[in-house]
Amino acid sequence: MKNKINNQKNNQEIIKQINELKRQIEELNKQINDLKNQSDNFKNKYLRALADYQNLEKRIIEEKKELIKIANNQLILKLLPFLDNLEKAEVFIKDTGLKIIKEEFYKILAEFGLEELDVLNKSFDPNLAEAVEIVLGDDNNKVVEVVRKGYKIGDKILRVAQVKVSKKIEKTS
Repeated sequence: MKNKINNQKNNQEIIKQINELKRQIEELNKQINDLKNQSDNFKNKYLRALADYQNLEKRIIEEKKELIKIANNQLILKLLPFLDNLEKAEVFIKDTGLKIIKEEFYKILAEFGLEELDVLNKSFDPNLAEAVEIVLGDDNNKVVEVVRKGYKIGDKILRVAQVKVSKKIEKTS
């Protein structure tokens, strides 16, 4: 009987220990879940920060390209009067060396996308040209002479052309 009581006490002690172990296991599982949630939270924050950083890098690269483009356009704009002067000099000085220099200079500018605006013998467009003189002619609003060439880079007008525009002669009876 004493043995039976001892066995019951031992069984109760074992049940207590088992219950305590179950409680500890539940506590550990809860801690594991909390740590897993915390880890997932940190992972999400890391991925968001990484995405933000990659977006920042892309934006900085694009802004850098845009600044280079703006700087190039400003430099080319400053060089256009020199190109104008070369063209004027070519009219008066019939030298092949001068012609070669002008063509090489224009090629270099064309590598940056510089294109001459084609406005001669076309309808006057105030977005592409500035009328500096109106002359009598056969058509209305037609560009008859380019005083100063206009240029663009891509779709952006760098400098409008200065032109003479015709005004139709009206015959009065």
